[in-house]
Amino acid sequence: MATAEKSDGRSFAGKFKSPFSGLSDKLENTHLRDAGVKASHFKHKIGKLQNLFNPNHRHDEGHEKATDEKRTRIAESHRYESFAPERDGNRIKWYIDGQDYFYAVSVALDRAKETIYIEDWWLSPELFLRRPPYFAQEWRLDQVLKRRAEAGVKIFVVVYKEVEAAITCNSLHTKHALEALCPKGSPGFGNITVMRHPDHNVFENVSDMTFYWAHHEKFIVIDYAIAFIGGLDLCFGRWDNHQHPLADVHPAGVQNEIWPGQDFNNNRIMDFQTVDDWKGNELSKADYGRMPWHDVAMGVVGDCVYDIAEHFVLRWNFVKRDKYKRDEKYDWLTLEGREGENEDLIGVQRPKFPVGKYIHHPLTPLSTKPWAHKDQGTIHAQVIRSSSDWSSGILTEHSIQNAYCEVIRNAKHYVYIENQFFITATGDTQAPVHNVIGRAIVDACVLAGKEGRKFRVIIVIPAIPGFAGDLRDDAAMGTRAIMDYQYKSLLRGEQSMAGQIKAQGVDPTQHLFVFNLRTYDRLNKTQSMVRQEEKSGVKYQDVQRAEAEEIMSGGVHGSKNPEDSKIPGKHQHYLRGDDSGNEKMEANTDSKRRFEASREEAGTGQGQSNTEDTIAPTTMLNGGKVSEQSWEGDPEQEKENFVQEELYIHAKVCIVDDQIVICGSANINDRSQLGIHDSELAIVMEDYDHIDSTMDGHPYKAGRHAASLRRTLWREHLGLLPAQGLDASKDPNAQPPEVPNNVFEGPEYEFVADPLGDKVWDMWTTNATENTKMYRHLFRADPDDDIKTFNDYQNFLPKNNIKQGHLHDPYMPVAEVRQKLDQIKGHLVWMPLDFLMHAEMAEKGLQLNAYTESIYT
Repeated sequence: MATAEKSDGRSFAGKFKSPFSGLSDKLENTHLRDAGVKASHFKHKIGKLQNLFNPNHRHDEGHEKATDEKRTRIAESHRYESFAPERDGNRIKWYIDGQDYFYAVSVALDRAKETIYIEDWWLSPELFLRRPPYFAQEWRLDQVLKRRAEAGVKIFVVVYKEVEAAITCNSLHTKHALEALCPKGSPGFGNITVMRHPDHNVFENVSDMTFYWAHHEKFIVIDYAIAFIGGLDLCFGRWDNHQHPLADVHPAGVQNEIWPGQDFNNNRIMDFQTVDDWKGNELSKADYGRMPWHDVAMGVVGDCVYDIAEHFVLRWNFVKRDKYKRDEKYDWLTLEGREGENEDLIGVQRPKFPVGKYIHHPLTPLSTKPWAHKDQGTIHAQVIRSSSDWSSGILTEHSIQNAYCEVIRNAKHYVYIENQFFITATGDTQAPVHNVIGRAIVDACVLAGKEGRKFRVIIVIPAIPGFAGDLRDDAAMGTRAIMDYQYKSLLRGEQSMAGQIKAQGVDPTQHLFVFNLRTYDRLNKTQSMVRQEEKSGVKYQDVQRAEAEEIMSGGVHGSKNPEDSKIPGKHQHYLRGDDSGNEKMEANTDSKRRFEASREEAGTGQGQSNTEDTIAPTTMLNGGKVSEQSWEGDPEQEKENFVQEELYIHAKVCIVDDQIVICGSANINDRSQLGIHDSELAIVMEDYDHIDSTMDGHPYKAGRHAASLRRTLWREHLGLLPAQGLDASKDPNAQPPEVPNNVFEGPEYEFVADPLGDKVWDMWTTNATENTKMYRHLFRADPDDDIKTFNDYQNFLPKNNIKQGHLHDPYMPVAEVRQKLDQIKGHLVWMPLDFLMHAEMAEKGLQLNAYTESIYT
């Protein structure tokens, strides 16, 4: 039956249902409507309190259940139950250590035309992407982002909002510094937007506060054309190269410094201090070495870029909903391929009174991207993650753990792991540890043992995971707890991996091997430099501060007009365009001038000294010997300047059978693997481009990507790679993925080709054994197998107030020191598996108990 129509086109039934339907249009842009919107927002703000009694509040309504079911169906249809499918045709390039990675990132960021996504645990705006900083100031991260924002590029950043009492990364400084780069009225204003999450505002978000867990992903997406993913945050302390120098003293000119300000760090001596004062550093380079940093990341061109971007968009929209829903500064992001009925998959919401716009990404269609129409490479890959309700508003996904378990369990020849932590279980009886990567390792070793196959699991982790000073101190309880859980995962107790392998009649010592990395250097604090300090009355530490002031105080933090940005008083120095009137800075500058004025007289001018600023290359291929290095002045005084430190392993990479690689942000512990704790992102890669190789002496087809990465890592650790120069402009490994990796083919590359070969394994274990002995003999480096109790610890460590990391015996002849250092090859040392084996490493108490132990696992 036809419906009666009014002249305005509305049906009678519709008018009866809503007799005031035209009223809302008339009230648009009136004070009454504004009041209604505010009332609605206030109602929802207050309504959050109800969530205290409903932890499932994001998943209990009908539309939320439907979205969860949709996501579940998608994940169940994918390998590892990941949100992302397997993708063919990717071009993926590996980066080893910060120099190559940051240089490639600098090139890619500088090319950005449309959008940049950055997700980091910590982001330091003042990080130099190229070195030395004095000669590369335009390549400081904030400078690069400022240039791109002024060119019209939209930049979106999500950083972890730390608990300030526990962590020093200061995300508030990150946010204010970046958003002040382009102040109101200047080009680029509004093009940089930074979110911090989770929220710790008890009044606004009391029901959803997360104190224990972190956003731990480290990835970048540029123009939906290229992505970077791995273990490297864009932050202080991460830039390093293959030889891993500890020294940064430069008598011939402080402008040659590599790590200015807070970028020079050694957490075993002093943690980062007030990082918003990025120029300051209380750690003297003339007295201590830095903590070197080893890491691995990937550059991706191909379909997987879309999946990494989708994860970012979901996170952005979730944080918008969770924290910034009523803040018009933050827009919603929609995504091509996730429109209409599928926009719920990326967390898009359309409330009655939306605040912020809906911006569709990518800004130009996917069809314009280089990977849209043809394969870019030969790598079959899949993005995987650890994510859950608190971090992304989704049901728990732990596809990273699923991938690790399946890839390891299916291994036939070897599993090679580099990770910052190693805490895992072999079953369900090792609470509070629950991830079962350890069970997969046990299964693979037992199967190989019973079949009589040569099979090795090689694990490389830090000697001290975390940043304790003296492990005996109460303040180191957390680090000792982590170490205790690691030893129980590896070999202490019947439920450990070694215990479980042995229980099934297989010898674990034939399959399970654990190593650390360590290195040495010499501080170039020569007699001439000491004379220069005396003549000028200025300590080198004051000069290093002045240098940091000079090169890190550029006026890139925005306008001098206080009306341009309303930032609380204690953060107003972020906006200062210059430092005129800063008495402290002027005093530092005067000190530097006095120091420089006495250079010629002291004999530290350019070409006046033939001592090297670092001898770290002596650990590497063709780097010479320590005994051949020149030293200006009294040879015995040289001894005061030799230093060692653990080489901190921050990589999160697993390589299996020279075929498959997993790389990302995830550690091997519950925090990273369960999904409900820290959020993580990683990628699984298998190259279909095979190369002729050998495995245990037999012909073998290896995947080019996995084999070349493993060979290069092994060469670095064995000292079979050449040291790197600072100019990376012509280094293929420091370029974006369109430039293939250079594997430095030659006899060393072929020497490490067979991961089960007897010769390479003999060098690996011999180097580790000899290096361990030398570090014990020269430095009493801890931890060590000779330390089985805390009393042993007291007797083992250097006496007479020897500085951390220095030679333990000041009376040892310098010729002997040099001769012993000559015997150190590469960076490998054995992990001390007997360390504190007869002591209770982590006593239960206020810091470690049933409520807090999951923090450390």
